[in-house]
Amino acid sequence: MIRLPDPKPEILARRPQILDGLARILPPDALIADPARLKPYETDGLAAYRQPPLAVVLPRSTEEVAAVLRFCHREGVRVIPRGAGTSLSGGALPLADAVVIGLMRMNRILEVNYADRYAVVEAGVTNLGITRAVEEEGFFYAPDPSSQLACMIGGNVMMNSGGAHCLKYGVTANNLLGLRFVTIEGEVIDIGGRYPDAAGYDWLGLITGSEGQLGVVTEVTVRILRAAEGARAMLAAFSSVPVAGQAVAAIIGSGIIPVALEFMDKPCIHACEAFAQAGYPLDAEALLIIEVEGSEAEQEALLARIRDICARFDPISLKVADSAEQSAAIWKGRKGAFGAIGRLSPDYLCMDGTIPTGELPRVLARIGELSQHYGLPVANVFHAGDGNLHPLIMFDANDPDSLRRAEAFGAEILKLCVEVGGCLTGEHGVGIEKRDLMGVQFSREELKLQRAIKSAFDPLWLLNPAKVFPLEDNPVLAA
Repeated sequence: MIRLPDPKPEILARRPQILDGLARILPPDALIADPARLKPYETDGLAAYRQPPLAVVLPRSTEEVAAVLRFCHREGVRVIPRGAGTSLSGGALPLADAVVIGLMRMNRILEVNYADRYAVVEAGVTNLGITRAVEEEGFFYAPDPSSQLACMIGGNVMMNSGGAHCLKYGVTANNLLGLRFVTIEGEVIDIGGRYPDAAGYDWLGLITGSEGQLGVVTEVTVRILRAAEGARAMLAAFSSVPVAGQAVAAIIGSGIIPVALEFMDKPCIHACEAFAQAGYPLDAEALLIIEVEGSEAEQEALLARIRDICARFDPISLKVADSAEQSAAIWKGRKGAFGAIGRLSPDYLCMDGTIPTGELPRVLARIGELSQHYGLPVANVFHAGDGNLHPLIMFDANDPDSLRRAEAFGAEILKLCVEVGGCLTGEHGVGIEKRDLMGVQFSREELKLQRAIKSAFDPLWLLNPAKVFPLEDNPVLAA
């Protein structure tokens, strides 16, 4: 079981004074302290763990965020940044003595420049909201996590989120130009700008993926791209999971870079078909969703090459969408996969690790063996093109033994990812879920260097504590 640190008694004892201080620097509707109203903030997408916070603040501006951080720094109060709360690694899980800074009211699109291809948005704008703001002019924002309807750009930056189309367009880090960032002392810093390759150190690269450990992002400047002429999705169904993994490795090994290359196994196929009725083949053990884009001629040429590659692996069926509606239905099933699995199990852990694509057959076979060993079913749905795995381990959170086995199963998967040359996380972040596995990926010296960077930005370790680093390596929580 993942351990949460004990709250500081002195902070809990000063709760009335802390609430009074926050009330003095915020509008009346920006502070939540009532226990019933705190309930929605007690957990995030890792719902097996929950803890009501000391309070929640809902600022509407960078200035209000800065004021809250200055106050919390002065009072020694821990701070948890939060967007939509879709984190699947416990990245927004609060502590009993912490103030949650919810950024969902900071949801304005501040500037769009089509000539220079960027948009400036506040941290609470949803991922999909950026594309919707620019699509009438033929543009889009490329990263598209499955939670894109709800997840917010500030959280995407903190976890360096990806999505189905990151195979061609890259993850969040590849689509950023600048950030407005508030330190724990309340200092507002602008990093990067409205143009690529800002001078000096790569502070943008350091902050992206830092999981709220170094400060709070309030504004983001993103790249927007011209939409392709068109796109078509293709379904390739196979008789076994390892064979589908071999097909993925062959496609990538050929030098073809589809826009997206997604994988589903049989449990996921059935759940998603019941939800979306996309025409997924129910007799398949594994399914690939492959999307290409460009002109009609480009699409046909790429699809012909991919069909030839898939044919070498004796597919059960190959089907190309012949309309935009069919492509939309195919993606509706994939985008709804995590929710659709809820039909099969009361709870599941959505894992997140990355491996070399050539290791897919071996890793998928081993996950099947581990499923048998731990006595828990698993559904596999993931971004196969870049080896970003998302095994969904099904369990019952009301059964402590079931949760224990699920966590042990998940840890084995993540260790396996590192063993074959991959890493602990692709886009969900470390949070609390993978915190105690950091020693599997990094040496003691590497972790020491990472902690030194954290301490340089946040000497008292007030920002999103108990995340990323094992508790015994946390100089404040371990004390």
